[in-house]
Amino acid sequence: MFLRAYKKEDSAVICKWLRTEEEFYKWSADRFNRFPLEDDDIDKHYAPQIAAGRFIPLTAVDSAGNAAGHFIIRYPNDDNSSVRFGFVVLAPELRGRGLGKELMELGIGYVRDNLTARRIDLGVFADNPSARHCYESVGFREYSRRSCELPIGSRECIDMELML
Repeated sequence: MFLRAYKKEDSAVICKWLRTEEEFYKWSADRFNRFPLEDDDIDKHYAPQIAAGRFIPLTAVDSAGNAAGHFIIRYPNDDNSSVRFGFVVLAPELRGRGLGKELMELGIGYVRDNLTARRIDLGVFADNPSARHCYESVGFREYSRRSCELPIGSRECIDMELML
């Protein structure tokens, strides 16, 4: 896999990866609040953030150029020393093969090579142990927990960080 900039047409592909309401909310938390998404919903959501800067959506592609994974990097505040990963997802047929770890390693490498941030954080729901294990396998460690209210109920969110 390798990373490339997100393209408008990636929106429809990513939407199809979110097959159930459970998968959708584990991916989006409370950022969209409507399932299922229409093909251009992700692009519509991203467009103003991309235009404002400090928001970097990336798509991982395989050797044939097919989208395989996706995530965003955003600056949570005006401080360039920290970024946050979000909307992390792999194509369903690729899950469970260690490619999530590869996707995260690519993302960490992107931050090291292209940004000045020395800290990356992300959130994962406590009821998503496979994602948590993936993040821990590349060095993320828990630093806090909080309750998140979603349309499908309350979930415990674990905030994790990686110092570069």
